[in-house]
Amino acid sequence: MTIIEKINEFLSRTSRLMKGGGEASLEKQKKRGKMNARERLDALLDGDSFFEIDLFVEHTAKDFGMKGKQLAGDGVVTGFGRVNGRSVAVYAQDFTVVGGSLGKAHADKIVKTMDSAGEMGMPLIGINDSGGARIQEGVDSLCGYGDIFFRNTRLSGVVPQISVILGPCAGGAVYSPALTDFVFVVDKISNMFITGPQVIKTVLDEEISAEELGGAKTHSGITGNAHFYVMTEQEAFQQIRKLLSFLPLSCSEKPPVMEDIIPPKNALNSTDVIPADRTKPYCVKGIIKGIIDGSDFLEVQERYARNIVIGFGRIDGKTVGIIANQPQFLAGVLDVNASDKAARFIRFCDAFNIPLLTLVDTPGYLPGIDQEHSGIIRHGAKLLYAYSEATVPKLTVVMRKAYGGAYVAMCSRHLGANFVIAWPSTEIAVMGPEGAASIIFKKEISESDDPESMKKKMVQKYEDKFANPYIAASRGYVDQIIEPSETRETLITALRLAKNYKTNVIKRRHGNMPV
Repeated sequence: MTIIEKINEFLSRTSRLMKGGGEASLEKQKKRGKMNARERLDALLDGDSFFEIDLFVEHTAKDFGMKGKQLAGDGVVTGFGRVNGRSVAVYAQDFTVVGGSLGKAHADKIVKTMDSAGEMGMPLIGINDSGGARIQEGVDSLCGYGDIFFRNTRLSGVVPQISVILGPCAGGAVYSPALTDFVFVVDKISNMFITGPQVIKTVLDEEISAEELGGAKTHSGITGNAHFYVMTEQEAFQQIRKLLSFLPLSCSEKPPVMEDIIPPKNALNSTDVIPADRTKPYCVKGIIKGIIDGSDFLEVQERYARNIVIGFGRIDGKTVGIIANQPQFLAGVLDVNASDKAARFIRFCDAFNIPLLTLVDTPGYLPGIDQEHSGIIRHGAKLLYAYSEATVPKLTVVMRKAYGGAYVAMCSRHLGANFVIAWPSTEIAVMGPEGAASIIFKKEISESDDPESMKKKMVQKYEDKFANPYIAASRGYVDQIIEPSETRETLITALRLAKNYKTNVIKRRHGNMPV
């Protein structure tokens, strides 16, 4: 065979493999309103930056009609590319090739990409669109999943890991995305569940659609398994590109710093920020956007546990992870889901050298039988653990209420905050004035000729004494009291002063978080 003939053979093989499952399968994918694997990589990565590996990998299965069967790329496209000029490792399951099912060679390609991501220090992005384990390969496909899960765990805290669910993701396959840092879902396209609707119908005689059971809305709003909910695949890739702009490539780097610093679109107004009535709600996102560069806030898990807000922004060009009570929902209380949501985000930021900014306005932990039986003690402790464990700079702004254990839990000085700043509107106390007065002055109120009037008087007495930031400041628990309009400049200075620090004074393998 001549060189020309060999080149032509190579081009012929490459052309066939690049078509995945073939023209008919590609057209079927298109009719579902979905991109194919290569189109998705083109949409995610910078133009002409994809560097593919293992295009010619083939399976070695022989049973159940698999012998001699050619599967392009064994159903997954793997390689490297650039996002905003920075390197990433990627894989995209190809549903046009036997439903993107995972066999041993398929898994080996993913594992090789994951190992390379860790060795070279770059984020890993997995695009999931698979029918699950390839049944014909039996235990080998299960072995493949195990190898992937093991590496997800080993890479945790080493490089950012992002999963995009762009089709079915069922059974054991769901555990890989669950082990990654961020999961993206697309409306009417994404599905995740351990057992599908048919199994539930057979075993429990309960009927539910795939969308209701494990669709994008379910996982972004009810289970909390998804971190970003979008309407289209294209929007998902745009959001991933934005997310990566805030993150370092690995744990050994600092997040990128923006040189062009854009001030907030609307600066905080000292007289307008907090309602005069402490019981009146407001949206904390307005305050966040009044502090960060360009008012550019990327919220994480926006639809889940909405009584707390988490996400990324920049201050003075530097990435910060923001955790804020949201008075607009449940008055900003801490509950089981909010504690889990915040704790995991805090630990991600700490793993990747991202300073933490905490904005506090909370009446405490949510009381009630449901919360107690759901394990609020254990879940609430996760928040305490995450803040205490974090060694990145931690800045806290107390805006209005900080009552009871929630005052401690929301990154107080006692949990290692570098700087705690309070506004004049701040109330730091064991509980709200109404509840406290009812307990402290119970006798005076009950024996009064006018209990209602006496209660109001005692509430005012308690407010004058304790419902302010000055006692905490006199003890050194609050470092500065400032006007709201001074918040951004104060945080810029504090961020420049605060540095990462190490706390592993006692040698140990690792702590035991209350998971």
